Amino acid sequence: MKKSETGLSAWGLTMMALGTVIGGSFFLGSAIAIQSAGPSVLIAYILGGVLVYFILYALSEMTVADTAPGSFRTYAERAFGPGIGFVSGWVYWTGLILAMSSEAMAASVFLKTWFPWISIPAMGVVIIAVITLANLLGAEHLSKLEGTLAAVKLFAVAGFIVLAFVLISGLFPRSAAIGSGFLASERFFSGGIPGIAGSMLIVMFTYAGFEIIGLASSEAKDPTRTVPKAITYTVISLVTLYVVAIAVLLPLIPTNEVRVDVSPFVAALSGMGISWAASVINIVLVTAILSTMLAATFGLARMLRSLAEEGHAPKWIRDRREIPYRGILFSGAAMLFGFGLAFLLPEHIYLFLVSSGGFALLFTYFIIVSSHFKFRNKNGCPPKGKCQLPWFPYSSWTAMLGLIAIIASMPLIPGQGSGLVAGLLLVAFFTGSYWIKKYRRERKIQFNKV
Repeated sequence: MKKSETGLSAWGLTMMALGTVIGGSFFLGSAIAIQSAGPSVLIAYILGGVLVYFILYALSEMTVADTAPGSFRTYAERAFGPGIGFVSGWVYWTGLILAMSSEAMAASVFLKTWFPWISIPAMGVVIIAVITLANLLGAEHLSKLEGTLAAVKLFAVAGFIVLAFVLISGLFPRSAAIGSGFLASERFFSGGIPGIAGSMLIVMFTYAGFEIIGLASSEAKDPTRTVPKAITYTVISLVTLYVVAIAVLLPLIPTNEVRVDVSPFVAALSGMGISWAASVINIVLVTAILSTMLAATFGLARMLRSLAEEGHAPKWIRDRREIPYRGILFSGAAMLFGFGLAFLLPEHIYLFLVSSGGFALLFTYFIIVSSHFKFRNKNGCPPKGKCQLPWFPYSSWTAMLGLIAIIASMPLIPGQGSGLVAGLLLVAFFTGSYWIKKYRRERKIQFNKV
């Protein structure tokens, strides 16, 4: 069957992107951002949405021009050479492995409350094994499953917004209107500019995963049409849901009572005496995490295949079948290793995994924008996709400077400094690995000539 007649639709791509993005990092990790910035976290989410808009449309222009299997890694290699392609691909893969390990840890903690007789390590192993095996079903089957799980998350966020609005407006039976609630007694900029800056890493991490659209584009139906549509749907859905959800959350709970180990959405509803709704949110939270891990593993395997095709990964990972079985299984094994780190370094491990994974993703986004900047200057607009990124080159400079500023602000939040160090060490490690690999290959060529 021809590719134009089958493959992922714009809606399928969108649901896969939303499946990756809306996970534990939003339902649980948003508490870290709220603690840091207070009510002004709303500004952070809006700024994050603007950055996502610029990054996604930069990626879209390159994807429309060429739906390369390695997506942004391949574009970076074409723009800056094989060294950047090697480093960006492996840093992204490692960062996402760490991020998904944090998601597995969060899911295990929540499931422990329902299955107390199962240990957290055993729970995590089962979760990662199930996610890995589900990915072996292939893109179309996974898209249907992911679409269902993503729909649950979207309805849950929308349901929370409606319920919160009912509480705020006083439409809830036998309850007075909350109005501005706790928000009335709080300073909007309680954390000041450092608070907003320090919250940006977590905010961007809650948006992270949208780049799956690029990695899945090679399996899309008519990608020159479906990819731009999917990106538009994703940007509008994400920014609207996040900003509105946080806006209606803030009146329901004091920001100084938000705890990192409890979802602020669950805490807010429990504080309002709606325990049944809080329980529903807990169920959705686990669903969201599993959905995120499913979609992320899909992207991880495709990234590994791209690296192997270019000779940047061991030959045994190379898999030319439609479903990259070896990449899926290897990524699953790596997630198990990352999950095991939680028991070797238990103190603040969730924040460490989030921040180190967040750095790797921010590094990847910088590579995407800078690759597009060079691509656009060299080639102009894609022949079929038209110019999608507005205000070029100012939007590109804004995105790159914004990403650098977020990385530089990481030490402002306790726990993120170690994640920054780990991220920089990752970049240094893979840079060194590339040069060692290159040196050995050149020596081997010279030896063969002799």
